[in-house]
Amino acid sequence: MKKGIILQASSRSEGNTNKIVTFFQEKTGFDIVDLNKKNINHFDYDFKNNDDDFNLLFKDIVTNYKTIVFATPIYWYSMSGLLKVFLDRISDFLMKEKDFGRQLRGMNMAVISCSDYDKTFEGFTIPFIESANYLGMNFKGYYHTWSEDNKISKETKARLKKLIFKIEKEN
Repeated sequence: MKKGIILQASSRSEGNTNKIVTFFQEKTGFDIVDLNKKNINHFDYDFKNNDDDFNLLFKDIVTNYKTIVFATPIYWYSMSGLLKVFLDRISDFLMKEKDFGRQLRGMNMAVISCSDYDKTFEGFTIPFIESANYLGMNFKGYYHTWSEDNKISKETKARLKKLIFKIEKEN
Protein backbone atom coordinates (compact mmCIF):
# COMPACT_ATOMS: atom_id res chain seq x y z
CA MET A 1 0.00 0.00 0.00
CA LYS A 2 1.29 3.44 -0.94
CA LYS A 3 1.72 6.15 1.69
CA GLY A 4 -0.46 8.84 0.27
CA ILE A 5 -2.13 10.73 -2.50
CA ILE A 6 -2.68 14.45 -2.97
CA LEU A 7 -5.89 15.46 -4.71
CA GLN A 8 -5.27 18.87 -6.26
CA ALA A 9 -8.62 20.60 -6.72
CA SER A 10 -7.85 23.89 -8.44
CA SER A 11 -9.36 25.29 -11.63
CA ARG A 12 -5.80 26.26 -12.63
CA SER A 13 -3.67 23.15 -12.96
CA GLU A 14 -0.44 25.17 -12.90
CA GLY A 15 -1.44 27.85 -10.38
CA ASN A 16 -0.40 28.61 -6.81
CA THR A 17 -2.06 25.52 -5.38
CA ASN A 18 0.06 23.44 -7.73
CA LYS A 19 3.22 25.09 -6.40
CA ILE A 20 2.19 24.02 -2.89
CA VAL A 21 1.24 20.52 -4.04
CA THR A 22 4.54 20.10 -5.87
CA PHE A 23 6.52 21.14 -2.76
CA PHE A 24 4.47 18.73 -0.61
CA GLN A 25 4.96 15.92 -3.13
CA GLU A 26 8.72 16.47 -3.28
CA LYS A 27 8.93 16.11 0.51
CA THR A 28 6.62 13.09 0.82
CA GLY A 29 6.73 11.18 -2.43
CA PHE A 30 2.92 11.14 -2.42
CA ASP A 31 1.23 10.69 -5.78
CA ILE A 32 -0.74 13.62 -7.23
CA VAL A 33 -4.07 13.58 -9.01
CA ASP A 34 -5.24 16.82 -10.62
CA LEU A 35 -9.03 16.80 -10.34
CA ASN A 36 -9.19 19.56 -12.96
CA LYS A 37 -8.03 17.01 -15.52
CA LYS A 38 -10.66 14.46 -14.54
CA ASN A 39 -14.25 14.21 -15.71
CA ILE A 40 -16.19 13.97 -12.45
CA ASN A 41 -19.89 14.75 -12.58
CA HIS A 42 -22.12 15.88 -9.73
CA PHE A 43 -23.72 13.37 -7.38
CA ASP A 44 -26.88 11.83 -8.82
CA TYR A 45 -29.30 9.72 -6.78
CA ASP A 46 -29.99 7.61 -9.88
CA PHE A 47 -26.25 6.94 -10.42
CA LYS A 48 -26.42 7.99 -14.07
CA ASN A 49 -22.79 9.14 -13.97
CA ASN A 50 -21.09 5.74 -13.77
CA ASP A 51 -19.08 6.43 -16.91
CA ASP A 52 -17.12 9.39 -15.58
CA ASP A 53 -13.69 9.22 -13.92
CA PHE A 54 -14.83 9.18 -10.28
CA ASN A 55 -15.57 5.50 -9.72
CA LEU A 56 -12.21 4.20 -10.93
CA LEU A 57 -10.33 7.00 -9.15
CA PHE A 58 -12.12 6.39 -5.85
CA LYS A 59 -11.58 2.63 -6.01
CA ASP A 60 -7.88 3.21 -6.72
CA ILE A 61 -7.56 5.58 -3.76
CA VAL A 62 -9.24 3.37 -1.16
CA THR A 63 -7.46 0.26 -2.42
CA ASN A 64 -3.94 1.65 -2.69
CA TYR A 65 -3.39 4.56 -0.29
CA LYS A 66 -3.29 5.19 3.43
CA THR A 67 -3.52 9.00 3.41
CA ILE A 68 -5.53 11.46 1.31
CA VAL A 69 -4.42 15.09 1.24
CA PHE A 70 -6.99 17.47 -0.22
CA ALA A 71 -5.36 20.58 -1.70
CA THR A 72 -7.71 23.39 -2.63
CA PRO A 73 -7.59 27.07 -3.31
CA ILE A 74 -10.05 29.14 -1.33
CA TYR A 75 -12.85 30.24 -3.63
CA TRP A 76 -15.57 32.40 -2.11
CA TYR A 77 -14.41 31.55 1.44
CA SER A 78 -14.71 27.82 0.88
CA MET A 79 -13.19 24.83 -0.90
CA SER A 80 -13.22 24.71 -4.69
CA GLY A 81 -16.23 23.37 -6.54
CA LEU A 82 -14.05 20.57 -7.91
CA LEU A 83 -13.33 19.34 -4.40
CA LYS A 84 -16.94 19.73 -3.23
CA VAL A 85 -18.12 17.59 -6.15
CA PHE A 86 -15.48 14.96 -5.33
CA LEU A 87 -16.61 14.84 -1.69
CA ASP A 88 -20.27 14.66 -2.70
CA ARG A 89 -19.53 11.72 -4.97
CA ILE A 90 -18.24 9.67 -2.05
CA SER A 91 -21.95 9.16 -1.40
CA ASP A 92 -21.97 6.81 -4.41
CA PHE A 93 -19.94 4.38 -2.32
CA LEU A 94 -22.02 4.84 0.79
CA MET A 95 -25.19 3.94 -1.08
CA LYS A 96 -23.90 1.24 -3.45
CA GLU A 97 -20.64 -0.69 -3.61
CA LYS A 98 -20.44 -0.06 0.14
CA ASP A 99 -17.43 -2.35 0.52
CA PHE A 100 -15.33 0.31 -1.20
CA GLY A 101 -16.85 3.12 0.85
CA ARG A 102 -16.07 1.27 4.08
CA GLN A 103 -12.40 1.15 3.11
CA LEU A 104 -12.17 4.84 4.05
CA ARG A 105 -12.41 3.78 7.70
CA GLY A 106 -9.01 4.14 9.31
CA MET A 107 -7.53 6.10 6.42
CA ASN A 108 -5.91 9.47 7.11
CA MET A 109 -7.15 12.79 5.79
CA ALA A 110 -5.38 16.15 5.72
CA VAL A 111 -6.28 19.45 4.07
CA ILE A 112 -4.18 22.19 2.54
CA SER A 113 -5.78 25.43 1.40
CA CYS A 114 -4.11 28.11 -0.66
CA SER A 115 -4.77 31.77 -1.32
CA ASP A 116 -2.89 35.00 -1.96
CA TYR A 117 -2.70 35.96 1.70
CA ASP A 118 -2.29 34.51 5.16
CA LYS A 119 -5.92 34.47 6.19
CA THR A 120 -8.22 31.59 6.91
CA PHE A 121 -11.94 31.69 7.46
CA GLU A 122 -13.84 30.43 10.45
CA GLY A 123 -15.66 27.25 9.61
CA PHE A 124 -13.53 26.37 6.58
CA THR A 125 -12.51 23.01 8.06
CA ILE A 126 -15.96 21.93 9.26
CA PRO A 127 -16.87 19.95 6.10
CA PHE A 128 -13.56 18.10 6.23
CA ILE A 129 -13.52 17.34 9.95
CA GLU A 130 -17.15 16.24 10.01
CA SER A 131 -16.71 14.16 6.85
CA ALA A 132 -13.68 12.45 8.37
CA ASN A 133 -15.66 11.75 11.54
CA TYR A 134 -18.64 10.40 9.60
CA LEU A 135 -16.48 8.22 7.36
CA GLY A 136 -14.31 6.90 10.21
CA MET A 137 -11.19 8.60 8.88
CA ASN A 138 -8.38 10.10 10.98
CA PHE A 139 -8.25 13.86 10.44
CA LYS A 140 -4.53 14.70 10.57
CA GLY A 141 -4.69 18.43 10.20
CA TYR A 142 -5.28 21.51 8.17
CA TYR A 143 -2.74 24.03 7.03
CA HIS A 144 -3.41 27.21 5.13
CA THR A 145 -0.75 28.28 2.66
CA TRP A 146 -0.17 31.26 0.44
CA SER A 147 2.26 32.52 -2.10
CA GLU A 148 4.20 35.77 -2.13
CA ASP A 149 5.41 37.18 -5.43
CA ASN A 150 4.53 33.90 -7.11
CA LYS A 151 6.72 31.92 -4.66
CA ILE A 152 6.09 29.77 -1.62
CA SER A 153 6.78 31.77 1.52
CA LYS A 154 9.17 30.50 4.20
CA GLU A 155 6.32 30.38 6.71
CA THR A 156 4.24 28.29 4.29
CA LYS A 157 7.11 25.83 3.85
CA ALA A 158 7.46 25.58 7.62
CA ARG A 159 3.73 24.91 8.02
CA LEU A 160 3.81 22.22 5.36
CA LYS A 161 6.80 20.55 6.97
CA LYS A 162 4.85 20.38 10.26
CA LEU A 163 1.94 18.69 8.51
CA ILE A 164 4.28 16.29 6.73
CA PHE A 165 5.95 15.41 10.03
CA LYS A 166 2.58 14.80 11.66
CA ILE A 167 1.40 12.55 8.83
CA GLU A 168 4.63 10.57 8.57
CA LYS A 169 5.05 10.20 12.33
CA GLU A 170 1.66 8.59 12.62
CA ASN A 171 1.92 6.38 9.52
